[in-house]
Amino acid sequence: MNDTAKRFLPSRLDFTTFKAKHFLWEVDGKVATVTLNRPERKNPLTLDSYAELRDTFRDLVYSDAIKTVVVTGAGGNFCSGGDVHEIIGPLVEMQRKDDMAGLLAFTRMTGDLVKAMRACPQPIVAAVDGVCAGAGAILAMASDLRYGTARSKVAFLFVRVGLAGADMGACNILPRIVGAGRAAELLYTGRSMDGPEAERWGFYNKLCEPEAVLADAQAVAKSLADGPTFAHAMTKKCIHQEWNMGIDEAIEAEAQAQAICMQTKDYERAYLAFVNKQRPTFAGN
Repeated sequence: MNDTAKRFLPSRLDFTTFKAKHFLWEVDGKVATVTLNRPERKNPLTLDSYAELRDTFRDLVYSDAIKTVVVTGAGGNFCSGGDVHEIIGPLVEMQRKDDMAGLLAFTRMTGDLVKAMRACPQPIVAAVDGVCAGAGAILAMASDLRYGTARSKVAFLFVRVGLAGADMGACNILPRIVGAGRAAELLYTGRSMDGPEAERWGFYNKLCEPEAVLADAQAVAKSLADGPTFAHAMTKKCIHQEWNMGIDEAIEAEAQAQAICMQTKDYERAYLAFVNKQRPTFAGN
């Protein structure tokens, strides 16, 4: 990004030196890893971690340094969902006080996290082991790629606490990943999927050994980060925006997107590498 373009962007965090307060943030080259780090309770989310994750993914829109993101959990589990004491308890108290405005503010905030994950240009890879439940399952669902383990348990368990399966976009996104009938079963029953079933149903892109799942996810993230990242961002945008399009509109949108990508130096680099029988080195511009 040139200096002129930067003048029109908000002043945001330097993600190479960023220190998160409510999760671990590590950068290796162009790959950032988010680790939910409350292993003693299977990494539940709190009001603060929800908000910081939302703000982090929002700000990644303006990052030149980070090209891909890995999301994982510490201690052999991904995420057990919303913290019972720090989230569910206060929400029940709001219900007792008929605080509909407060309840709606919370549910909109959690949905904003999914919106931010979808809107950031970086591909997001979830590395899932152990418990992946409730809001944790939503974080995995909202990622672009999901690597799991055979022993992992994925559960959209909202119905088991008296809520609808319609949470944070699940009724829209999950059917597109696993199919409408399978999504309906998961959302109506709240049952868990083990790793082999999750892979068979298309929720996981790949099953890994527990000790290797994070490294495998980081490896694919690095591979994407070393590729034509402007084009990857365009692919991600098209995948999401074309959900609301007919085929003719989608074809036109992709024609425009591809013409824009053809103006990048990466496109020229790939051509010259092919002519010279070399492997292209992409720069993301």
